Amino acid sequence: MGQLTAITGRDSMTNCSLDRNKSSASANNINGNNVSESISNKVCEDKNRLLKLATHASVATASVLIVAKLVVWFMTGSMSLLATLLDSTMDVLASLITLFAVRIAIAPADHNHHFGHGKAEQLAVLAQSAFIGGSAVVLMLNSLDRISGDDVFIENENAGIAVMIFSLMATSVLLMIQRYVIKRTDSPAIKSDSLHYKVDILTNFAVLTALAGASLGYGQLDNLLALLIGIYMLYSVRSLAWEAIQQLMDRALPEEDLQEIERRALSINGVLGIHHVRTRVSGSIPFIEMHLDLKADITLDCAHELGAKAKRAVLEYLPNADVMFHLDPIDH
Repeated sequence: MGQLTAITGRDSMTNCSLDRNKSSASANNINGNNVSESISNKVCEDKNRLLKLATHASVATASVLIVAKLVVWFMTGSMSLLATLLDSTMDVLASLITLFAVRIAIAPADHNHHFGHGKAEQLAVLAQSAFIGGSAVVLMLNSLDRISGDDVFIENENAGIAVMIFSLMATSVLLMIQRYVIKRTDSPAIKSDSLHYKVDILTNFAVLTALAGASLGYGQLDNLLALLIGIYMLYSVRSLAWEAIQQLMDRALPEEDLQEIERRALSINGVLGIHHVRTRVSGSIPFIEMHLDLKADITLDCAHELGAKAKRAVLEYLPNADVMFHLDPIDH
């Protein structure tokens, strides 16, 4: 971001008079910092609680579905049901990775990790992408082998249909929990985990179709749908892996977020301009750095108070952000 033109019509300092009593200004600074810290701490506590809820629910759901699908796969021999079993197995592994990654990511900063551990979430996304991609390739190869071979008859279709309906219900409940958590935390690891279960919804419907087709004598429909599921899994994981790589490379926040951050900082009466805006994301925590232009003849207490007000304005828009301002004096 380049140098921004200073806002005109702000020569009078209505929010920080030059003759303000020093002790009063200091008290306002302390109160401003306390408010900012209180907002950040409350947001972090809520976020950590929701992340733990989503990860535990994910592991529990995938574990139950694996047992149910494994039993019915032995009963039916359905290739598309094997696809969902394989996918659920990958879901458990990916959910466990997410569980441990989230535990690491929510740990506070320490003397070796000054900016926290948030990027553990992006590493978890890459691991999940590898699991999904690998299982998709195995599924596609097995489906092609069965399509080119003799027809395989499926038995006990009704048992398979019952398990798929149960799987749809359990997965739908989990997705509602994850959707709520994502809305509140914007966690990339939970977004990645949620994609697995969105794929599960589609695969479960596909398996229901395949089992119904098998009962009518269309056995190859099962293999064809399993192949299509594998292709979709590869396609869906591409964007997740790319997004994780971009965040690991410290890509800036979207342009609309940058514009809103600048607007809020400039809305503080006494902030004459901003420049050197830099942003990045670690996990679900945005890191924001910028320089604020202030009048050169104000006191240090006044400058600090204006910085605290600008920080509060930005935190109202991005409550979990880590915001740092550098205060620059200007002569005009």
